[in-house]
Amino acid sequence: MSGQGARETMGTCQWAYVNEANRVYHDTEWGIPVHDDRRMFEHLCLECLQCGLSWDLMLKKRAVFRQCLDGFDYDRIADYGEDDVERILGTEGMLRSPRKVRALIGNARCYRRIREEFGSFCGYLWAFSGGKTILYEGHAEGAAPVSNGLSDRISRDLKKRGFRYVGPITVYSHLQACGIINDHAADCPCRERINAAHPTVCLPPDAEVR
Repeated sequence: MSGQGARETMGTCQWAYVNEANRVYHDTEWGIPVHDDRRMFEHLCLECLQCGLSWDLMLKKRAVFRQCLDGFDYDRIADYGEDDVERILGTEGMLRSPRKVRALIGNARCYRRIREEFGSFCGYLWAFSGGKTILYEGHAEGAAPVSNGLSDRISRDLKKRGFRYVGPITVYSHLQACGIINDHAADCPCRERINAAHPTVCLPPDAEVR
């Protein structure tokens, strides 16, 4: 889920209770460490597609995205051509954004190159946190930013490798979603459940932007 404005008050993750779709996503996906490249690519695509739109819309259209993007199979998407762009844009319920569709195809190609270089995209991305979920000081009390130094560094590296729609805010949201950063609230049961099952590291705030 996009991290911008995710918590309206200190404490419980308020956005999780906006509707049932958000609650299920919060309870079963958001912040749980991802080490599977297909799932990681799906999370990244959803964040890229969200740019300028609401997260609720992404959840409502997720089934459509999976349908017309071969279940977020990055290898298949990387081989898409203009016929596929037209097919995707013509799919009922799909976002009508040629730029985003072409960006996803380009990102899949970049994603595949990173896999070839590092063995997996997850291995590449988790190396930025030393393989541990980051617990930033103050975030559990409601001080999570929209971006920080880590998301800026990763954003710059991804852009250098050809990715699009991966600004520091989008990347920060992705890091929250895939569990590299645990920004669940202090009184959220998901926070401790994630911390108990995965290695973590506590760090001070990192060039945070609010």
